[in-house]
Amino acid sequence: MLIKQFRNNFINTKLTYMQTKEVKAYGATEVDMPLKEMTISRRTIQSHDVEMEILFCGICHSDLHQVKGDFGGFPSPIVPGHEIIGRITAVGTHVKNYKPGDLAGIGCIVDSCDRCEYCKEGIEQFCDEGTTYSFNSPDKISGGHTFGGFSKSYVCNERYVLKVPSFDNLAAAAPLLCAGITVYSPLKHWGAGPGKKVGILGIGGLGHMAIKIAKAMGAEVIVFTTSPEKVADAKRLGADEAALSTNLEEMAKYNRKLHFIIDTVSAKHDVNTYLNLLRHDGSVVLVGLPPEPLEIGAFNVVMGRRSFAGSNIGGIAETQEMLDFCFKHNITADSEIIAIQDINTAFERLEKGDVKYRFVIDMNSLKS
Repeated sequence: MLIKQFRNNFINTKLTYMQTKEVKAYGATEVDMPLKEMTISRRTIQSHDVEMEILFCGICHSDLHQVKGDFGGFPSPIVPGHEIIGRITAVGTHVKNYKPGDLAGIGCIVDSCDRCEYCKEGIEQFCDEGTTYSFNSPDKISGGHTFGGFSKSYVCNERYVLKVPSFDNLAAAAPLLCAGITVYSPLKHWGAGPGKKVGILGIGGLGHMAIKIAKAMGAEVIVFTTSPEKVADAKRLGADEAALSTNLEEMAKYNRKLHFIIDTVSAKHDVNTYLNLLRHDGSVVLVGLPPEPLEIGAFNVVMGRRSFAGSNIGGIAETQEMLDFCFKHNITADSEIIAIQDINTAFERLEKGDVKYRFVIDMNSLKS
């Protein structure tokens, strides 16, 4: 008992006194309050860690959800950001795959147990013991909770770091670390490709990436939107067809035609309309995060053996696969680059859907 108590005290002391350094960041201290400049503490690099200077960080709708408290309260302060591209500045003594000067990325996942069946299968997002996300998760190494990419630097175990190819537009590649993998994973899992009719519901940060990736996979892509001005834009992005979901006549021609629909909408909506567009054995797969429950009519899934499913990002290996795929096919996000000082205005515009289609922060705007 004394030995166990001594060991626990040692571990707690180690976490408490782990060396840290101060880093500039933008975050909030209360739910639904504006973000402001602050100083946070990052751990100094451990033997398997890399440290990166953050160059660009995308703004995801889930960043907004978290700050507004849509998923519950958060430990203070919260520093969002999980679409991170940077340049390695230092590596730990046992790091094998990175060196200072390398481009690298950090997405949603920065730790997992590395031993459960899911981690061993490379789907760390479903870790039995709980995935550690890049912000607002309990930090098993440093104690406290994790801080995201709205900051000058990040420290992460190399296992959860991605190799970023030399995209022509590096800023526009940052959203691939969440938006890209969020749609790539279900498109791959449900077999988007030649001979498949794939529906995309919603054209936003996720939807516009789904159009580009599904087309690159060889699928026939049909987009559904409530915005008339986005019908033409869907075709610019690569869609074969686009329909106004409020036009019943337009929608009717797709009844029982689609193999798969990816639903990117993050607000309450009627998914039964889209279940009826599926062929037998088809699936509507939700990747958006509506804060309210969605209702499913029983006959809409029973008839035709249809499914309503969901998907959540992807593992580290699949995220690397997605980055390489997007580089090969010259796919990046349609992005608006902003300074970190404009983050609160960007959040307001994002909530209104006033962005085509992803904000990306130039982190050089956050001075040391």
